[in-house]
Amino acid sequence: QVQLVGSGGGLVQPGGPLRLSCAAPGSVFSIYPLGWYRQAPWKQRDLVAAVTSDRSTNYASSVKGRFTISRDNAKNTVYLQMNSLKTEDTAVYYCNSVPYSNDSWGQGTQVTVSS
Repeated sequence: QVQLVGSGGGLVQPGGPLRLSCAAPGSVFSIYPLGWYRQAPWKQRDLVAAVTSDRSTNYASSVKGRFTISRDNAKNTVYLQMNSLKTEDTAVYYCNSVPYSNDSWGQGTQVTVSS
């Protein structure tokens, strides 16, 4: 199994934007829906956004209207555009297939929302 590695995290002020990227191998990208998950300290890892191969999307209620997931089929890359960030969005963000594969978790990318 190949790990999916997200990037683009960092420190941002509340209300600011951030965009995450994740390159997936073609064997995964072309077959499975892909999603962004996040895990805050002392909390479980949750799916926050998902996109299918035909670009249908779904969002957790906590991020709907603020986050946008998209995919670039030519680059086998999935993006997560995060706007109007809140302190409660602070977490490590991971990309994986939906449903996830335990063998595909990468290290994740840290997003910290703080003034």
